[in-house]
Amino acid sequence: MSLNRNEKAAVVTQVTAQVARSQTLALAEYRGLTVEALNKLRVDARAKGVYLHVLKNTLARRAVAGTPFEVAAEAMSGPLIYGFSQDAVAAAKVIAEFAKTNDKLIVKAGAYAGRALDAEGVKALAAIPSKEVLLAQLAGLLKSPVQRMAGVLAALAEKRGGGEAAAPAA
Repeated sequence: MSLNRNEKAAVVTQVTAQVARSQTLALAEYRGLTVEALNKLRVDARAKGVYLHVLKNTLARRAVAGTPFEVAAEAMSGPLIYGFSQDAVAAAKVIAEFAKTNDKLIVKAGAYAGRALDAEGVKALAAIPSKEVLLAQLAGLLKSPVQRMAGVLAALAEKRGGGEAAAPAA
């Protein structure tokens, strides 16, 4: 089913609005995927806040024109599914993880921070922990020295307290 001019303009407007809110773009070729598999991918993406959409490449190129994602325009050919996310790694992570379990989905390219990414770049981006995990790791790193110092001081106080209590009893 082809779109008329007004419908195409609406799609470009919708995608442009999503592009303005996104940090990452991930592209994957979906040739040969079943409808069930594609629906599962969409459900996973929606749960992680990723805008996942099959677009005509010409409309996608128009939507990303003049944005940091324009660098990925060269890779926009063939049957592609486009993943945009506000989280820096979410789109890449959703597509790369799904591609691990389904060999019909092939990671093609992406863009992050105005730089084009090849398939390996998207997979490397997907390997980075999420923002929440990184914040938890940072909090653990900041807490560790304080916790160790408290343990040393407690051991020192116990040793001094235990030594004085034992001396008068003897």
